[in-house]
Amino acid sequence: EVQLVESGGGLVQPGGSLRLSCVTSGFTFSHYAMKWVRQAPGKGLEWVSTITRGDGTTYDDSVKGRFTISRDNAKNTLDLQMNSLKVEDTAVYYCLNPQGQRGQGTQVTVSS
Repeated sequence: EVQLVESGGGLVQPGGSLRLSCVTSGFTFSHYAMKWVRQAPGKGLEWVSTITRGDGTTYDDSVKGRFTISRDNAKNTLDLQMNSLKVEDTAVYYCLNPQGQRGQGTQVTVSS
């Protein structure tokens, strides 16, 4: 059974930082590119970042220079370091495998 479990969200002030993690199981994590996506209130899913199996990374322009995606193939985990957070980063964040499967998400709220 494929499982993806996101964690690390919370309430943070603008300019603050959070580190999200996604623990995966049930598929060969190291073989696949992985993504972080997010869904803001009342909006659809928005791509945030991708990391390839070879550790190549890409980012949406809205988070470039502030977010860093990484992976640990030994632990089957995907991380997202988020710095200089903005109010518009408020969303539920999900990790996504190539089959489109995701977990329950973790809420990130950026507010003063």
